[in-house]
Formats: sequence, C-alpha cells, structure tokens
Amino acid sequence: MHSDGANLSVQLGRLQLANPIMVASGTFGYAREMAGLVDLPRLGAIVPKTITKEPRPGNVPWRTIETASGLLNSIGLDNDGIEAFVAHHLPYLASVGAPIVVSIAGRSQEEFVELAARLDGRPGVAALELNISCPNVSGGVDFGTDPAMCERVVAGVRAACSTPVLAKLTPNVTSIATIAKAAEFGGADALSLINTCLGMAIDWRRRRPLLGNVLGGLSGPAIKPIALRAVFQVAQAVKTPVVGIGGIASIDDVMEFLVAGASAVQIGTANYYQPTVSMQILDALPAALAELGAASVGEVVGTLQLPPPAESRGSPV
Repeated sequence: MHSDGANLSVQLGRLQLANPIMVASGTFGYAREMAGLVDLPRLGAIVPKTITKEPRPGNVPWRTIETASGLLNSIGLDNDGIEAFVAHHLPYLASVGAPIVVSIAGRSQEEFVELAARLDGRPGVAALELNISCPNVSGGVDFGTDPAMCERVVAGVRAACSTPVLAKLTPNVTSIATIAKAAEFGGADALSLINTCLGMAIDWRRRRPLLGNVLGGLSGPAIKPIALRAVFQVAQAVKTPVVGIGGIASIDDVMEFLVAGASAVQIGTANYYQPTVSMQILDALPAALAELGAASVGEVVGTLQLPPPAESRGSPV
C-alpha cells in the first residue's frame, strides 16, 4: 500500500510484487552500478543481466549503435557464467531489498533446466526469467519462435524448480499470441514482452554494417508501438499475467501498457539516459491511478475500451 492509500501491489502468478515497476535485463547491470542513483528497495523487481551456464565473451565490436528514437545492440549475452554469478553477484543482489528476477539463457532445454535447478531456493532469487528471445546469439533463440519448443522449455524449468517462472518472448515471429499460449501451456507464471526487434545499421560511405555482428536488437521509444500491440494481443489470448517491455520512459508510457493489458512493466533503454526514471515513474503512479478513479493497479489493467465493429458504426457519408 502506498503512503497515499493507493494499492500498487501486483500478482504475477506465484510472484507478488509491491509495485509494477521493474527494470529490464541488460540495462541495469547487476544493480551495483545504479545503487547511488536509484532507491533500489523501492523497485517492484530487478532483472539483472542474463546469465548462461558457461562464460560468454559476447559479440565483436561495435556492439551498440544509436538510431532514430532507439538503440541497436548486439552484446551477445556477454557474462561470466552461472558460477561467477552465484559467487560474486547474487550475494549483493540478495541484499538490496528488491525482489530479484534472474534472467537465464541456455543453448538447449537441458541447459535451461540445469540453470533453473542451480538457482532454485537460493536466497534472493524471487523468480526466473527465461530469455528465449535474444536475437544476438546462436543457439537457444528457437525456443522463442517455435511453439512446441517454447512449451517444452518452460515446462521443463517449471518441473525442475519451485521458483516462479517468467518467459520472455520475441516480437520477431508471425504470431506472438501463439508463442504466448505455448508458454502458458508450459506453466509460465507470467509472460515478459517484448524483447528487442531485429534490425541493423549501415555506414553507406564505407558500405559496411555498423554492428560487428551485422544484425542486432532495436530497443527504446522506436519499438513502443510494437510492444503495445504485442501486449494487447497476448493479453487477449491468454490468462497468464503479462509484463510489458519496450520504449517505456514516462508515467504515460506505463499507464498505456497497463490499460493495454500488462500487469507490470520493465524499464530498459531509458535507464541509460535517465537513470532515475524508475523513481520518477513510481512517484507519479498513484496520481495517475487516481486520475482514472482507480485505487489499485489491478483496476486499470486491461481496461482499454475498443471502438465498436465497423459494421455497427454504419457506412461513412
């Protein structure tokens, strides 16, 4: 309950959060970098940088390129691996006072299951987010584009641990609702969407791609309309709670995602250029709810009012 009486808490399956404002994987480091700028315990949850079974050096430079209204990245899941995470990063994360949703990625279903089992029951791990949708790595991405594979990996992780499971979905598919249904059938507690949109940047004078890996993931304000569309479509197709991600940088953005059907949101690219944005949004959230006559977050989730079908509106004059 907020100090002004608004109920900001949200329920994502078995995961309960004090508020819906999360920070997205890959944009918040392992939280140490942000501790002097953000009141970490106020956050609904922190999703640290994705970890894998073995250390990964990531892709060759350049890895990030600014684009019109966005950021193109091809980091390639650069990380020190699960053992280093457990030994060096998790103890600090467990001490910050906010729920930690650990992002994991595997090259196979077996790797996802192994990582989940390794983290299950560890202090500070509130939930797992399955990164089955990163466009910048080879291996494992198919889980986010093939419904059967998606269902199997989610079900395998769900069976291997008692920790709540979020599945992070890609927009780079024909029907994101189909993938969402598969994740729901597999037992996901919530669905995080969207991950970055596949894109590229070119130096035409040199006739070369600007990213070392040629292609990368586009994030930031440029993808917000795509993310809103995906959240709306998935919220209509499943009963599983949805976490909206993509171009969120203001309280207006957050409210749009909530009304579209998201129960919570993750702030990503905006953390780079406005590190305190999550605190500003949290400060503004109670007043935004009150503006809609709502006393809780849940009262506005999925309340988008659609126009009547074209046939019922009559023919244009």
